[in-house]
Amino acid sequence: MWLAIGIAGQAVDPPRREGWWRATGTVAGVYVLNTAIKLVVRRRRPRLTGLPPVIGTPTMLSFPSAHASTAFAGALAYSRVGLPAAPLYALAAGLAYSRLYLGVHYPSDVLAGALLGTAVAAWRSDGGDEPGGPVQPSGAGVGASSNGHARLPHDPLAPRLA
Repeated sequence: MWLAIGIAGQAVDPPRREGWWRATGTVAGVYVLNTAIKLVVRRRRPRLTGLPPVIGTPTMLSFPSAHASTAFAGALAYSRVGLPAAPLYALAAGLAYSRLYLGVHYPSDVLAGALLGTAVAAWRSDGGDEPGGPVQPSGAGVGASSNGHARLPHDPLAPRLA
């Protein structure tokens, strides 16, 4: 689902295609990292006597939750490209909760997945992997705050000072 959102964004939003490409790559990269961590940790999924999981899973490994990690990575990465954050995070939280409800993860699996996805997406969207700094959506410039420091106009946390 999260990869599909990114691919759709690339297709319908040409001015910000580079930002969409980067955000989609972040979601894919988080999935790969999550899978590697699962193979190292090798924590088995929950098994409760008399209460089988509601759905099947491709592996028996549970830590961290890949659904939670990609959901929270997608919510942050796509909100920084320009989608509204509230619905993205509501979707991510609902998806993460569903993993508990379905009986396929422990709460710590979901929490670790959400933290992993958020951390990687924050690092990538802040340009942590590039010497030149963050990638801005096309057409976005850098403004100056009242104290003279640069701020990105698409940053929802930046003060909107003239």
